Amino acid sequence: MRSVPTTSIDLTSPEVAADPYPHFARERAAHEVAWHEETQRYLTFSHAAVSAVQRDRRLGRLWTDKEPRETMEPFNLLHRNQMMENEPPVHTRLRRPVARAFARGHVERLRPRVRELAGELLDETAGSGFDVIGDFAEPLPVLVIAELLGVPKVHAPDLRDWSQAIVRMYEVERDQATVDAAVRASTDFATLVRELVAERRKDPQDDLVSDLVATSSTDGDSLTEDEIVASVVLLLNAGHEASVNVFGNGFVAMLQRGLRPGPDPALTVEEMLRFDSALQLFERTATEDVEIGGVVVEEGQKICALLGAANRDPAVFADPDTFLVDRDPNPHLAFGVGVHFCLGAPLARMELAESLGTLFTRYPVLRLDGDPVSRGTFVLRGYESVPVVGA
Repeated sequence: MRSVPTTSIDLTSPEVAADPYPHFARERAAHEVAWHEETQRYLTFSHAAVSAVQRDRRLGRLWTDKEPRETMEPFNLLHRNQMMENEPPVHTRLRRPVARAFARGHVERLRPRVRELAGELLDETAGSGFDVIGDFAEPLPVLVIAELLGVPKVHAPDLRDWSQAIVRMYEVERDQATVDAAVRASTDFATLVRELVAERRKDPQDDLVSDLVATSSTDGDSLTEDEIVASVVLLLNAGHEASVNVFGNGFVAMLQRGLRPGPDPALTVEEMLRFDSALQLFERTATEDVEIGGVVVEEGQKICALLGAANRDPAVFADPDTFLVDRDPNPHLAFGVGVHFCLGAPLARMELAESLGTLFTRYPVLRLDGDPVSRGTFVLRGYESVPVVGA
C-alpha cells in the first residue's frame, strides 16, 4: 500500500472528456496531488501544484523513442529534436534561435494580415449559416503560421491534416491506426519542410524558416537540418492546434451563456485561455526525488500537470466556473510557466484577439445552430464542428 493519496479518475472516459471540470473539482477537494495506478503517474489538481511541476527544473521533459524504432523513426525524429521535448542546455540551444526570430517583429507585422485573412474567410460565409470551426477558426491559424514560417499557402490543407494526425498521438490511449497515420504524417511533413529549407538556403526570404536557416554557428546556436525541421513542425502544430481549440472552446462557452467579447478583447482572450483549456495535460519525469504538494515524486517517476484543473482552482480564481469576459487579474497556466513557457504565446494572443474582433464585428449577433460536435479527446480538448447563424 502506498502512503500517498490515490485517484481512480478515468481520463479516457467520455464523461471526463465531455466535461472534466466537475471531476477535477472533486479530486482537488480531496488532494492536490495523487497517484494514478492505471497510468503509473502522479496527477496534479491545484494551481499551486501544477505551477510547481512546471517550474521545478528537477522535473523534466525527457523524450524516449517509441518502439519499434524502425517504424516510429519519422515520428521520433520530429520529437527528439524539439525544444519542448528537451531540457537545458539542449532546450536552451534549440529555443534561442526561434526566440530571436520571433523577436524580429514577425508577429506584429502579421497583425494586419490576420485581419485580412479573417475577413476573407468570413466573406465566404455571407448569407448563410456556417461552421465557425471548419470555415473560420481552423483554416485561419494554419494560414497565419504558414505565412509566418514561409510555407506556401497551397499546402495549408495538408498542414491541417498532418498536424491533426500527429497530435492524436498525445492522447492517453491510441490505437494502431492512429500510430500509422502519425508516422505517415510525420514523414510527409518532414519532406515538405526539408524541401523548403533547401529553397531558403538558396534564396532567403523575410520569414522564420529563413531566419532559422541563417542561424550563425559563431554563437553556438547553429541548428542541424533535423533540428530546423523539428522546430518548424512544432511551430506549425502548436500554432494551429492551440489557436483553433482555444478559439472554439472559448467561443462555445460564450455563446452558450449569451456572452460576447468585453470592451477589452485582450481580457476576453485570457478568459478563453483559462476557462476551457485547449491543452489539459503536460507530463514531466523526475530526475531526482522531488516533493510536490506534500507528495514525494521519486526519481524516474512521472507526474502530469493538469492545466485545466489548475485554471479552475477556486483558491486562485473567484467564481472559477463562471466565464467573465473582463476577468482581471487572470493568472492562468494555459501557456505554461518556466523554461517551457510557450514561445508562440504573443502570436496566439494577437491572432485570437484579431479573429474574435473580426468575427463579432462582421456578425454582431451570433447563435448556435445545433449542438457543437466535440473531438471527444482529453489531452487536446476542442470541437470538430460548431454550427452558427449570425446577423
